[in-house]
Amino acid sequence: MDYPTALGSLFTPEGRHDPYPAYDVLRAHAPAFLAPDERWYVTTHALINRLLRDPALRQADAKDYDEFWPEWRQNRGVASVVLSMLQANPPDHTRVRRAAAATFTPRRINGLRDVIAGQAEELIRAMPATADFMTAFAYPLPIAVICALLGVPAGDRAWFRQRAADLTVVLEPVSTIEEMERADAAGRDLEDYLIGLIAERQREPREDLTSALIASGDTLTGAELLANLVLLLVAGFETTANLLGMGLHLLLERPEQAGRLRADAGLAPNFVEEILRYESPVQLTSRFTTRPLDLGDGLSVPAGAGLTMLLGSANRDPARYDDPHRFDPDRPAVQPVSFGGGAHYCLGAPLARLEAQVAFPMLLTMLPRLALAGPAERRDRLVMRGFSTLPVTTG
Repeated sequence: MDYPTALGSLFTPEGRHDPYPAYDVLRAHAPAFLAPDERWYVTTHALINRLLRDPALRQADAKDYDEFWPEWRQNRGVASVVLSMLQANPPDHTRVRRAAAATFTPRRINGLRDVIAGQAEELIRAMPATADFMTAFAYPLPIAVICALLGVPAGDRAWFRQRAADLTVVLEPVSTIEEMERADAAGRDLEDYLIGLIAERQREPREDLTSALIASGDTLTGAELLANLVLLLVAGFETTANLLGMGLHLLLERPEQAGRLRADAGLAPNFVEEILRYESPVQLTSRFTTRPLDLGDGLSVPAGAGLTMLLGSANRDPARYDDPHRFDPDRPAVQPVSFGGGAHYCLGAPLARLEAQVAFPMLLTMLPRLALAGPAERRDRLVMRGFSTLPVTTG
């Protein structure tokens, strides 16, 4: 397979199902290259790790969208992402990120360990003998946790799954008209709900993240508050659900590794880092250059160039990891780029890691006969990698 074929395969269902052979070809071709679509693709761990932290790179923000898609605000799914800190640049990104980080603190996250364990136990005890793990556990757990963090009532949590799934299509490089219409409807539903929640917390503040963000005063505009609550809600469980689903699948395909984790929950952090490396829930991220950049090896990128950084390729780079296509929880010094890096490093990464570290040992110990019950079905996505269904038996 030559590198143009490999790149093109990523935009096919077959290539999205298993992108790793294509990544190998692209990495072998060059650490970065200019494609026919006039974008630069970056393939190696060393270069992606460096570029994610380079202040000379910027996100496509509202001003960029105004130039190539003046009507983008009419699609509320798109608007909720573009107006959030995910697509912001300094000084706005710095201001909004600081306000969110001041409320989304390590202390607040660590305080959720008992909530995570309690919700996980409840879901495990309710799991039927034959189940779709994604429906029975992988989605409900992070939904419950992020909703508890934001102060969303328990009775409203199931309502969010489909809307989040519909909205995340706006993060994909290719989508259909019908998918974008569903993203718009999901964005409108979520905005309507959160406007009500914000009004309620303004009247009666509580010990939750929504109240804390409101209390940040003039730091966030009303539109920023709304967009970032949508972002936290959607990103807060979509990537974690994918991490849980793909992680369990890896473990159940490797009974000896599942047995090790069942016997020693203290191994969970290493297991979770290797899962994140081996099957990154987010496969790529994009930036633009603000000035010419020297990428090394004689590669020079002009100002204003678009960069697509293949995170899934970086995580399986043989220059960084020996035998990268082997799942090895004992692998030393694992540093996956799955959550990005630099100023845009995922704010919820510690929470996602904590949920997985708590959930996997509990699943394996409370359900010692947990096993795959058939082939898993992958979602046809390039950016957000995960399963739509994962059949399991519990006994």
